[in-house]
Amino acid sequence: MTTEFLTPLDAFTVIDLIFMMMLVVVGIAIVRFKDLFAVVMLSGVYSLVSAAWFVSLDAVDVAFTEAAVGAGISTVLMLGAMLLTARTAAPVKPARHWVALFVVCATGAALLYATVDMPSFGDPLSPPNAYVGLEYLKRTGPDTGVPNVVSAVLASYRGYDTFGETTVILTAGLGVILILGLGGPARRRKKPVPAKTKEAKAKESEDYGAHHVVLRVISKLMIPVIIVYGAYVQFHGDFGPGGGFQAGLIIASSIILYALIFGVDAAKEAVPPSLVRLGAALGVLIYGGVGVISLLLGGNFLSYNVLNPAHPSHGQELGIMFVEIGVLVTVASVMLIIFYGFTSRQPDISDKDW
Repeated sequence: MTTEFLTPLDAFTVIDLIFMMMLVVVGIAIVRFKDLFAVVMLSGVYSLVSAAWFVSLDAVDVAFTEAAVGAGISTVLMLGAMLLTARTAAPVKPARHWVALFVVCATGAALLYATVDMPSFGDPLSPPNAYVGLEYLKRTGPDTGVPNVVSAVLASYRGYDTFGETTVILTAGLGVILILGLGGPARRRKKPVPAKTKEAKAKESEDYGAHHVVLRVISKLMIPVIIVYGAYVQFHGDFGPGGGFQAGLIIASSIILYALIFGVDAAKEAVPPSLVRLGAALGVLIYGGVGVISLLLGGNFLSYNVLNPAHPSHGQELGIMFVEIGVLVTVASVMLIIFYGFTSRQPDISDKDW
């Protein structure tokens, strides 16, 4: 009797199937649950499992982003949004939506049919691996001097696209400001509430902290470490997974953690909304400013070679570093804009509740 072991390919296939099954189970649970808090937590679990699956597929940069956005910032923002609505979803009368079922089945069938012509996963002879991807792997080092191909592609080869994405993030922040406001409630309560004095705020903060001593002590130890780690992700993105987008989310999460532990008012005193608004626009200006400087030096927009004509690869490194800083500033600021927007609003409260 012989014992057969799984080959490495088979082992990874089993792991991928396990992750897929977990995603299906969590997705079905999200659809069936009515408790919004449970739905938000399961959404974070879904993103975390997706990030683990991306790591299994060797897409570490994508996994990093998914973990930071889906399991981190998005979960916190959804919890903030829950403050403006009920805890449980309203019951919906079951009904058969045949048109929706037909659309879903037709779309699924089209997607399955499209996979027939796709190359096998990891096929070295497929066009992306044999031509496009291979060419990037060959040229990235000599052209940019950046070992991380993903960072070089995003910030240099397709710098126009990343600049557009950064501008879209800024636009999202502006939309949140217009809809939710920033720095104060956007809705008027039906009965005004007298303003709190400084002594009352201090007493409230002291009472609040008395019940959260452990959280406050641990957070004071962790927040500086999180910020340093965000800086590491920012400046180590040239050599490994990371960059301005992930670093901005990590730094924003540290400030949001401070707000959750010490209160939103304390966070606004440490990082004022006016500074956040300025940072959202400043990041895009830094990114675009690098392109304008490239034009003034005689090159094309976002062509970093002219930043150091004697050593074009050093110019590429310098340009990528500055545009990544711009991405960090905009992403971190917009995340805080959204968080401040949600936490500054108050739900409609009737007179009998006061």
